[in-house]
Amino acid sequence: MTLTLSLSMAAFALAASISPGPVNLVALASGTRHGFRASLRHVTGATLGFTLLLVVIGLGLHEMLARWPAILGAVRWAGVAFLLYMAFKLAADDGRLEGVGKGGGPSMLVGATMQWLNPKAWLASLAGMGAYAASGDLDLVGWFAALYFVICYLSIGCWAYAGAFLRRFLRHPGQVRAINRSLAALLVASAGYLVVARL
Repeated sequence: MTLTLSLSMAAFALAASISPGPVNLVALASGTRHGFRASLRHVTGATLGFTLLLVVIGLGLHEMLARWPAILGAVRWAGVAFLLYMAFKLAADDGRLEGVGKGGGPSMLVGATMQWLNPKAWLASLAGMGAYAASGDLDLVGWFAALYFVICYLSIGCWAYAGAFLRRFLRHPGQVRAINRSLAALLVASAGYLVVARL
């Protein structure tokens, strides 16, 4: 691997991982509601889930998707349902922070599942592997996945930390409810986009 290729891979991974999306919005909400440490389960699960998706795409899933595009349609509709479910959970939250932060928060499984139902993750995986490891070369796939793992973990972790930082300034449940409902609206907008857009 050349340094230039590695830097290009890292820049791609950073741009795709740090930009707003459903997984990052949930990390922000989790940091606000449960604190940074409790949110690390979501961060870890989302990172592992994405990295697994990236590797599977790199090892040939993209060829199967080209033959059976209905699979992507099924992922899109499952993603819409999951985003709406997560939006409902955020909107229904009572906003109380007392006693929250000791445990709780989205699980590793929720984080991983969100990535597999997240069209942004599928697009990043397809585009990234198409750009850097289209040949399926195991060294390229492995190196790209390793770089992406570190960058993805740190990026989602930044969103969780931002939520935990924001938590310091929230004194009333109404403030937390307002943030949660704003994030829920963004998740609903993401789901709406998926309904009208093609993956």
